[in-house]
Amino acid sequence: MLSRLSLTAILAFGLTACTTLQSDQAPVAQSAAVDERSEADFQRDREAILAMAGEYDVTFDFREVVALQDGYEFADDKRTGAWEVVRVIEDHGDVIVMQHLLLTSEDDDAMVIKHWRQDWEYQPERIMAFRGHDNWDMVDIPAAEAAGAWSQSVYQVDDSPRYAGLARWEHDGTISTWEPETSWRPLPRRDDTTRSDYHAIEAVNRHVVTPWGWVHEQDNTKLVVDANGGHTPLVREVGVNTYIRTDLPNDANADEYWAATEEYWALVRDYWDDLEAHSEGFHVEDDAEGTLLYGPVLNASMRIHFGAETTEEAWAETRELLNAQVDIHGAPAQMAAAE
Repeated sequence: MLSRLSLTAILAFGLTACTTLQSDQAPVAQSAAVDERSEADFQRDREAILAMAGEYDVTFDFREVVALQDGYEFADDKRTGAWEVVRVIEDHGDVIVMQHLLLTSEDDDAMVIKHWRQDWEYQPERIMAFRGHDNWDMVDIPAAEAAGAWSQSVYQVDDSPRYAGLARWEHDGTISTWEPETSWRPLPRRDDTTRSDYHAIEAVNRHVVTPWGWVHEQDNTKLVVDANGGHTPLVREVGVNTYIRTDLPNDANADEYWAATEEYWALVRDYWDDLEAHSEGFHVEDDAEGTLLYGPVLNASMRIHFGAETTEEAWAETRELLNAQVDIHGAPAQMAAAE
């Protein structure tokens, strides 16, 4: 029997992951470089991305399948389910931002937990790259490589960075597929809270949009990474996250949480966006349980949601925390984003 995620299980498992909340959505603007592909191609890409928004019955299924070191013993399969609301929170034509929100049950009083976020950008100039041991670099993208392609940047529950990739969408009838080259990502918390024998995942990350929902497929190689960036493959894992479109009876809970906290989260996003735009990279200090960063940042949003604190008060605390936990390549964390 597939079990649903309790609050504790969601935080341990999921904090690794076409309705909009904006009634005054800005008109869709065509990118200046759309002529690299046809307008029809560009719009078809957008339709595939926007189709991932909605309400879903989700299954997360991860299984280690190939041992790459002698004597390695497979970890137990990780399979569970969740109810998830995905909302478009920004749409600028060539930039689409989608926020995932988890519901702890189908009851009217179900709690809402901010989950992962995915940002899509058409023909980006740079993307982030995880290097292991809580370090990220910013990587410039040559124009020829970016032409006609979309980046997907994935962020953790506290909006800190996770991983990114670049690829062109492929459309075949009613099926749309986006599959970039392999990239590194941090440990998912389902492993980070229980394991210390590897340090990064090298992943093939595939999104397939179907008439009934969408699938996030992963072909993961778990890596042991040394202090100099050298790495040794430990085991291969297959992951399939299946999003089946449904009608959740309590999706209003997710919308109410977001309406109460969206200004706060916009400030948090701006902090990270500015780091990505104006730095060459950064180190983010947290622990597996999230006590140093994601726990306090999420808790601040809940205080806003329940009326215990204003957005300004919560953001002042969070900004101070981010400044303490983020090292901008050894520089004092006092760039514009931190002010």
